[in-house]
Amino acid sequence: MKRLSIPLPMDWKRISEEAAGAADSALIRAKAIELLARREHSWLELRQKLVQRGFSSSSIELVLDQLMEDRLLHEGRYAELYVCSRADRGYGPLRIAGELRERGIAEDTVVATLAALEELWLPKLRELHRKRFNALIPADTAGRLQQNRILRQRGFTLDQIKHLFEAVSAPVTD
Repeated sequence: MKRLSIPLPMDWKRISEEAAGAADSALIRAKAIELLARREHSWLELRQKLVQRGFSSSSIELVLDQLMEDRLLHEGRYAELYVCSRADRGYGPLRIAGELRERGIAEDTVVATLAALEELWLPKLRELHRKRFNALIPADTAGRLQQNRILRQRGFTLDQIKHLFEAVSAPVTD
């Protein structure tokens, strides 16, 4: 069997770096929006995910800055959702603040978000204490220290734990 060779037109053109950069930016933006559609991300998290997908760091940073200007990427919104999610799982403000810092959230955003949700912590601490310890405060010092240590590991402050212990051990008056 004889093969027919048909000459193909060679209209390959060299793409300018500017056009290639614009195409790259469009791909990065599309991927970033796809990731943001699934859940909120911090700037740092989104940058790391895009770098893992092989995009160049400088192009990523330009696109992420543009997404911040367009308010599609908003670290305040991310911080608030993250705090509520972690608080629902029984974590306190100290631990959550550390986790937000690890995710690249600015200190002023962390402080403002935690302050805005200040009334959340004592009810969450009571709920955790009820689930973990049946809302019982041990009479002995060793038991109190153990509960204190566990609640501190969850990220609650000493003042919050003290307030809880005082509220739970106070006699109920009607």
